[in-house]
Amino acid sequence: MTIEKRPQRILWYENVGFLSVIVLSWTNELLDWKHVLFGGDTRLDWRESAMETILVLAVWMAVHAVTKRLLARLHYLEGFLRVCAWCKKINHENAWLPLEEYFSEGFSIDTSHGICPACAEKVRSGNAACT
Repeated sequence: MTIEKRPQRILWYENVGFLSVIVLSWTNELLDWKHVLFGGDTRLDWRESAMETILVLAVWMAVHAVTKRLLARLHYLEGFLRVCAWCKKINHENAWLPLEEYFSEGFSIDTSHGICPACAEKVRSGNAACT
């Protein structure tokens, strides 16, 4: 499953869950489960169910906004490349690849080598330790 589809599925499950809570609340009001299970007088209170629905919708809006923000942050963080601090290899699909291989496998880009002006100056001056 791609990274882009996971957030959609998570948000879909979240929406189905909150919709289920609302449906159960109204089912309880219409069928009066308390009366069916325990007996007693039947009391339909549409205002109470409407308030419960409004409360559930308010909680859903807050949870949905936070979930979307967290998923966007996760997607952003997953976009970072993990680079070895010592050998500069790149972690790509659980394998550590040299930069040239990463570009070749990940992007179908061929690479060539050159020298940057700062390193060229260091080589000319005899200090070959380029950082």
